[in-house]
Amino acid sequence: MNNGRLMCVSVLSLATALSPVMAQVTAVGDGEGQLNIVAWAGYIERGDTDKAFDWVTKFEAESGCKVNVKTAGTSDEMVALMNEGGFDLVTASGDASLRLIAGKRVQPINIDLIPSWNTVDDRLKTAGWHTVDGVHYGVPYMWGPNVLMYNTEVFKEPPTSWNVVFEEMTLPDGQSNKGRVQAYDGPIHVADAAQYLMFHKPELGITSPYELNEDQYKAALDLLRVQRTLVGRYWHDAFIQMDDFKNEGVVASGSWPFQVNILKSGGAPVASTIPQEGATGWADTTMMHVDSANPNCAYKWMEHSLASNLQSDLSVWFGANPAVPAACTDGRGMQTAEGCTTNGLDDFEKIKFWTTPVSTCAQGECVPYYRWVSDYIGVIGGR
Repeated sequence: MNNGRLMCVSVLSLATALSPVMAQVTAVGDGEGQLNIVAWAGYIERGDTDKAFDWVTKFEAESGCKVNVKTAGTSDEMVALMNEGGFDLVTASGDASLRLIAGKRVQPINIDLIPSWNTVDDRLKTAGWHTVDGVHYGVPYMWGPNVLMYNTEVFKEPPTSWNVVFEEMTLPDGQSNKGRVQAYDGPIHVADAAQYLMFHKPELGITSPYELNEDQYKAALDLLRVQRTLVGRYWHDAFIQMDDFKNEGVVASGSWPFQVNILKSGGAPVASTIPQEGATGWADTTMMHVDSANPNCAYKWMEHSLASNLQSDLSVWFGANPAVPAACTDGRGMQTAEGCTTNGLDDFEKIKFWTTPVSTCAQGECVPYYRWVSDYIGVIGGR
């Protein structure tokens, strides 16, 4: 389903292999009439879920580019869809973007054709998950933490540790957590276990949840096997997870602010927190397929995606942070400075952003992503 084995190279060798490269598009012309995007749920809204959130309709009218969206639930699914082709853009997280670059599924971006590039957060402009050897392979879109979502009727106070989803225990309502918690259905969840172990087992010497030697990796898998005995369902569909919290008795899980916000707006007894161990997170980048059939529409959308009002409203809708910091304060959309602070704007340095594990890392040899894929499948299967 994925091209994880492509990542048995270092970022340095990636740069060497791909350099020199040039953007394919040198000027933006008239739109081709359509645009096909692979995106996370809630990222490309046209008012179907909530009429107040629509950043597609006006774009279509002004550009003449009809937007078609394929929702993906995991980064591996995004990589698979981009490998199949037929799409112009993808909102890739850091655990997919380097794979897409290494697999030559995405093309360099000509930032001179994106007038709003200068408004992008300086911390994101050259981030390593979309920039290789100084070449940009995407436009930053949104970033945020993976939060612990919990049922406020069960937890009268926010849980202080991720142990509620990793270790069997009696919850505050007097019942076991067994069968009442969830975990993310994606190999990158290994990093959440590693993040937990960084705090509770410092003797392992983990310095990054994405750079694990054999012993550190084994410890993370062992923790995930314990979690397997507790998990009622591994989730990847945001809407199914929301239904599970409402109707299936799920009371705690790693989640995204998107689910938390929608459930809370519907009156569900949920809230979220970042426990003492910290959190992994995602910084998503709009990347363009190497064989995009609609490059003019794609460039028009990438520029549109940086509009302050879009960034502001998406930040409110998804509970995340805009790639354009001014969207927090300029009043063009719904977001406010206080809202961005709540979403973790000031916690950028504390979040361990998703990135694809590679075999050569700071400590020498690390377990590459293709192993994470096969071993996590084994964990879910009870092995």
